[in-house]
Amino acid sequence: MVFKKVISWFGKDSDNKESASKHRETKKNNNDSSGVKSKDTQFKGNKAKGSNRKPRSKKHDKNNDSNRPRTNEVFEPVSEKATVIPRGDHPISRKQISPSALKVLYRLKDNGYQAYLVGGCIRDILLGLEPKDFDVVTNATPEQVKACFSNCRLIGRRFRLAHIMFGREIIEVATMRGHHSFDEETASDEPSTDEIDDNNTTSVSNSTTKKISKQSDEGQLLRDNVYGTIDEDAERRDFTINSLYYDIRNFDLLDFANGMADIEAGVIDLIGDPETRYREDPVRMLRAVRFSTKLRMKIAERTETPIFELGHLLRNIPPARLFDESLKLFLSGKALDNFESLRHYGLFKYFFPAAEQVLTGNPEDKEERMMKLMFTNTDIRINAEKSISPAFVLAAIYWYPLEAHAEELQHESGLSPYDAFQLAMNDVLHRAVQSIAIPKRFTATMRDIWNSQHRLLKTQGKRPLQMLENARFRAAYDFLLLRAEIEGGELEEVADFWTELQESDDAQRIMAEAKRNASKRRFEDRKSSSRGKKPGPKDGESKPKRSGKYRSQRRRKKPSGDKS
Repeated sequence: MVFKKVISWFGKDSDNKESASKHRETKKNNNDSSGVKSKDTQFKGNKAKGSNRKPRSKKHDKNNDSNRPRTNEVFEPVSEKATVIPRGDHPISRKQISPSALKVLYRLKDNGYQAYLVGGCIRDILLGLEPKDFDVVTNATPEQVKACFSNCRLIGRRFRLAHIMFGREIIEVATMRGHHSFDEETASDEPSTDEIDDNNTTSVSNSTTKKISKQSDEGQLLRDNVYGTIDEDAERRDFTINSLYYDIRNFDLLDFANGMADIEAGVIDLIGDPETRYREDPVRMLRAVRFSTKLRMKIAERTETPIFELGHLLRNIPPARLFDESLKLFLSGKALDNFESLRHYGLFKYFFPAAEQVLTGNPEDKEERMMKLMFTNTDIRINAEKSISPAFVLAAIYWYPLEAHAEELQHESGLSPYDAFQLAMNDVLHRAVQSIAIPKRFTATMRDIWNSQHRLLKTQGKRPLQMLENARFRAAYDFLLLRAEIEGGELEEVADFWTELQESDDAQRIMAEAKRNASKRRFEDRKSSSRGKKPGPKDGESKPKRSGKYRSQRRRKKPSGDKS
């Protein structure tokens, strides 16, 4: 009875189909004999004449992945270990999911692969927050994912990922990770080819696992290209609140580690043994701190205790990765809370060791007040959706270590204040880059802000108006206001002078002209870079000539048979 109802619902009854086809043939013969065109002929004729018929909109296109109807198909459970939460028992809807992520999920499903939304996007939706990005996990290998999408690129060495680009939006697709074993004799840096069966499922043998897994002496995973099942992938997740999977087939939610209960209780807890998981990836300590401040949750006691003892493992993290983590910690609207948490767990010194040396813990000291005021102002600007430069934050963090080192060099070496300051600036930046790989574009801005602090003290003659033409004047002025609020005294008078000067007509004219010149230079730089040409010689300079050796190489040789 069910089979007949389904057939009749789709309108695919064989008897009705045969009668309908006979009726169409009869009608077509009658139209041909009477000189009336059929519908297909009429449509083609109208199209040839340039009919105003509008094409079918994408919204109602049956091939559009984001508008698929819900079917009566019954799906087998993918795991017996997961707690299945039906669609009616959780608030996640496709309306809350990015259309690009839905396209990725449906494309993978249509190609015979398993595909799930996982991680922070599910957690944020359950907490009533807007997800920052959407991550997809699948049983397809990165190469198979790339074969399904023309707008895909593969990244990563420690663990291969697929980035599917939709303009500025990037959907990250990861292959389900599996358990690994390590053997120093057989471990290799090069991943081997996966064994793929006819059903597009990936299987990894023990020998393959040893070849694509690598671990340091302290337990840190250096290479983790081990693929597995969804059960293994859930066990390899870091926190329980991130082990929730959204099934696109039936819109169920799969909970492998009581993540829903921890979300309701407001607890951040690691999956597995905390010490082992921290040794595998020490950045998980930073993620625990960041999630606790961002989500206003409490770190579980068993997850929190090892952080005090394993902080030294952050020294093994590449400086470039630590720089990315610092941006997440201090440019997310929770900078002050993260700063205090990092100081509490003893992790701040692994980011900024020079700044840690001058912090005494006394809230009345200028170093402590600078940190708290700067991070408070940063949070206010970010929460107000205003821009903030990482160079400004870094310049404030290292300002008092720079001053202390400059005074030390001046007393020990007898250098002039200017020379001692320049030498101290080089030393501080050199040590800072060794801890976190600060890009050169930020260190250059930090130098400009620091050097401008001495120029701002000179308020006589034409120098103030010349200073207004500097491209970094606004950042240097804001930094001066920050210092004046901390130190007071003469700096307050200097700050008031520059505030009043900017309100004058001459100053506004000069700043407006400097702003136009800066935008014009940026436009010319972008134009020259888009054409792939280097900027030409300046006025008064001659274009360098090529030597005869290179000129002869550039000449095209004529073919031997050419008589011209």
